[in-house]
Amino acid sequence: MIPTWVDRTEYPFEPRALDADGGRLSYVDEGEGAPIVMVHGTPTWSFLYRHLIKGLAPRYRCVAPDHLGFGLSERPAAWSYRPEDQAKNLSRLVDALGLKDLTLVVHDFGGPIGLAYAIEHPENVRRLVLFNTWMWSCAGDPHIEWFARILGGRFGRFLYERLGFSVRVMLRHAIADRRRYTSAVDRHYLRALDGHATWIYARELLGSSAWYDDLWRRRDRIARTPALLIWGMKDPAFGRYLPRWREVFERAEVVELADCGHAPPEERGPESLALIARFLERQGGDP
Repeated sequence: MIPTWVDRTEYPFEPRALDADGGRLSYVDEGEGAPIVMVHGTPTWSFLYRHLIKGLAPRYRCVAPDHLGFGLSERPAAWSYRPEDQAKNLSRLVDALGLKDLTLVVHDFGGPIGLAYAIEHPENVRRLVLFNTWMWSCAGDPHIEWFARILGGRFGRFLYERLGFSVRVMLRHAIADRRRYTSAVDRHYLRALDGHATWIYARELLGSSAWYDDLWRRRDRIARTPALLIWGMKDPAFGRYLPRWREVFERAEVVELADCGHAPPEERGPESLALIARFLERQGGDP
C-alpha cells in the first residue's frame, strides 16, 4: 500500500515487492522493452528517478528499487544496511526479474552498489549511465575523511537518527538549483527517511573502504562498456570526481552541468531524460 503522503501525480507508479535478504524490497517495474535498472543512493529512493521512468517507460522496461531502509521498502531493525549487502539484494532482484542486456543508471551510493553488479556480470550490462558518484576508498581524502569520521560516530548517529540530518542538511546543501527542488519534493525525501539506514551509509563511507577498493581494482571489467556521464559540477561532494571517471571508460560521453549540484535526476530531470534517451538511441536502443 502506497502511503498517503506520496503525490501520485509525481509518482504514479504501482510498486512491487521482492522478498530480499533482510526484508521486503519495494521496486518500480514500468514499461516493456530493453531493461534499464536505476539505482539510488542516500537519502533518496526511486522517487529520484520519476522523470526518467515516466519518460522512458513507453519504450523501455524501467526497474528502480528502493534499497532496504529507503523509500517504500521495509526497515528491518537488525539488518546491516551496508552497501555491499544492498548490492547483493540488487543482484537478487535482477536475477529474480530475469533482466538481460540491461542499462544501469547509478547515482551517489548507487554507484558502488550498482557498479558492483556490472563488475561481477559485465556480460549482462550493455550500457552505463553515471550521475555524481564514486567507487573507491575515501580514506585519506581530506574532503571526505573528516566528515565521515565525525558523522559516522555517536554524534553523527544522533544527527541522522533524531534530527533527519541527511535530508534537512546534507541533501538540501548539495542541491544547487532550488527552483526545482520545491518544498513538496523535499517532503518526499523527508517522509521516506530512515535515519538509521542513512547513518549506516555515513559510517560506511570509511567502514566499507576495503569493498570499494576491491571494486576499483576491477574497474577494467567495465572500462569498455559504453558510458554516459552526466555530472552536476556544483556538487560539493562529488563534482571534482569527474576527471577520475573520464579515465576509466574507453567510450564515455560526458555532459557537464555547470549550474547543477549533487542530484541531476532531481535538479535536471527533463534534461537528464533527453540526454539518456539520445544516448540509448545512439547505442542501438533495444538489444
